[in-house]
Amino acid sequence: MIFFYSLLIFALGACLGSFANVCIYRLPKNEQLVNGRSFCPKCKKKISWFDNLPLISFFLLNRKCRNCNKIISSRYFIVELITGITFLLIYLRFDNLITYIFLFILSLILIIIFFIDLENFIIPDSLNFSIIILGLSKNFLPNFNTNLIHEINQSIIGGIVGYLSIWLIIFLYKTFKKIDGMGLGDAKLMAGIGILFGWQSIPFVLFVSSILGLIFVVPSLLKRQKTMRSEIPFGPFIIVACLIYFMCGNLLYSLILV
Repeated sequence: MIFFYSLLIFALGACLGSFANVCIYRLPKNEQLVNGRSFCPKCKKKISWFDNLPLISFFLLNRKCRNCNKIISSRYFIVELITGITFLLIYLRFDNLITYIFLFILSLILIIIFFIDLENFIIPDSLNFSIIILGLSKNFLPNFNTNLIHEINQSIIGGIVGYLSIWLIIFLYKTFKKIDGMGLGDAKLMAGIGILFGWQSIPFVLFVSSILGLIFVVPSLLKRQKTMRSEIPFGPFIIVACLIYFMCGNLLYSLILV
């Protein structure tokens, strides 16, 4: 029976991953999410339901649009697969319906932010504010058993510290370099992280995301494909660092403090 439920949860995640793809494409363009059927971004023709099956259609169509025969971005398949796997891991790790629903919604938003920032170098306020609202609401959920902060005061302090940690970097960089080093979208995302995990998470997430960003950009700098002034999406690194903290942050801190 657990295999059947696992398959069902994976399929649910893949379907919501398909919706995430719609958000990733439409939100940066300020287009409606729920109005109108999906269409090919190349030829703009509407996609039939049998060509819009999560994961499956990508292979059945051989990665090409049926109408214009142009290549379909691998991102559509990757997002559906990642969302399906994420939902499955949440289902296997936790055992409470409220926890399932909360983490499903949170993970979906983070996946959307990851790919929007990766492709467009922006994080829509609607997504950041959704994380902030979720983070605050978790303090009032019954039977919510995770390693997230469960005390409203700690959440608020974490949100303030998270926002200020990025805002201060932006302020100092602009003061000395006379240019914008980061966007306020990153600050709002970090505020959401602080609300979810408390202020204790901010040093870890900020440090790890910075290291990940450095690892990502150094090869491009060495090959002179990018310069120190090149725009780099920082949101994806924050999200990966947040995931690392969620999975093993407490263990890492205990090892450091021993």
